[in-house]
Amino acid sequence: MNPLAREVVQRMTEKGLTLGTAESTVGGMIGHLITDVPGSSKVFVGGITAYHGRPKQMLLNVPAETLRDAGSVSKEATVAMARGGRAALQVDLCVAESGIAGPSGNPERPSGLYWIAVSGADGDRTERHVFQGDREATKLAAAEAALRLVLAAVEGR
Repeated sequence: MNPLAREVVQRMTEKGLTLGTAESTVGGMIGHLITDVPGSSKVFVGGITAYHGRPKQMLLNVPAETLRDAGSVSKEATVAMARGGRAALQVDLCVAESGIAGPSGNPERPSGLYWIAVSGADGDRTERHVFQGDREATKLAAAEAALRLVLAAVEGR
């Protein structure tokens, strides 16, 4: 069991908050880490895995213009995913991520680049990361960074 996921479930349970996910590159890993925690059903409502642009638009209401102009791996797209997931899942907080797991990439959008966003009643929080390692390593690093951002939102940091 992932200690960050355990802490997310514990803190959100204490505060009576619900969580949803809008995942792209990590393919459901955030939800997987959360649901490994006993008692996660008190917190975790569900997730939408939107790897391609179509489900980002159709399920999460990410504007086509955002994907075209900013790209799917951008602050704008990830915030839109988090907001859309929050509305679709009717949760207190929704965490979203989009990235480039590798090995492809370029200097402006390197392999290991991820944007993470959390949307809640108090607004949106975003982070940009560039993780090192292979696909598996960057995906896990992104999922754990997403859990840390959820904790920051829950604790008001």
